[in-house]
Amino acid sequence: MGTVPLISDEAASAEVLAVYADIRATRGTDFINNFWRALANDPALLKATWDRLKVVMGPGDLDPLVKEMIYIAVSVANGCSYCAHSHTAGAKAKGMTPEQHGELMSVIGMAMQTNGLVTAMQVPVDEAFLV
Repeated sequence: MGTVPLISDEAASAEVLAVYADIRATRGTDFINNFWRALANDPALLKATWDRLKVVMGPGDLDPLVKEMIYIAVSVANGCSYCAHSHTAGAKAKGMTPEQHGELMSVIGMAMQTNGLVTAMQVPVDEAFLV
């Protein structure tokens, strides 16, 4: 159960509806997911988060699928089930194959294991890796 209500279109202020409209237009869908509906409790935070996300996840040197896969990895590492599900759906929509998803899960699992081992042993960083 969430800690804030999800703001429906009917309950949304004009400021929130403007962000919802931009989300719909940018994504080419009528669907507004629960993350945005929860953030709508604070219209300024909703707008700031959406504006920043459009920049970060928008066109750049990284392929859109790669960005989604990075988002999945960080979401898993942070234990965010909602984000892991949301960005897995986004990655699949951008063409992630079941094989790529499996390989991604293997990389995430391996990184979590080796990160844990290095942290547990407090291995000093090699001079060659320091910038």
